[in-house]
Amino acid sequence: MELALNAAYRGIERGDGGPFGACIVKHGMVIAVAHNTVLRDKDPTAHAEINAIRLASKKLGTYELSGCTIYTTTEPCPMCFSAIHWARIGCVVYGTKIEDVSKRGFNELPISSHHLRTLGKSDIIIIPDFMRSECMELLKFWDKLPSKQTY
Repeated sequence: MELALNAAYRGIERGDGGPFGACIVKHGMVIAVAHNTVLRDKDPTAHAEINAIRLASKKLGTYELSGCTIYTTTEPCPMCFSAIHWARIGCVVYGTKIEDVSKRGFNELPISSHHLRTLGKSDIIIIPDFMRSECMELLKFWDKLPSKQTY
């Protein structure tokens, strides 16, 4: 999670996108670290989780990421959770909840990962509130920025 947090802070400092970072690990080895690049890329799908999945898939030479865990600073949105499911990532570990970023003006659908997992009959393991206080500090850092965009 520390790598995901660091990536998110770097992305904010560069103006690449919102306060979101992700890290994919397989068998204890870091495969990919990414941050949100929606603003930089002018791409609404360039969420941290999607960027990390793209990097990991390229590095491993496959779309199939079973055996991996993704650490993400905020609970995956429905798009990201679906991509995690399709990539066959076995575990999602996140810090803050969708509600935490919705309160900051991000255009989130209020559908939790737990609800999506149930609807999709997915066997993804979900570990919420991991390093929550550190991930909340990231959002508080975002709150203090004089100019920022939510999307």
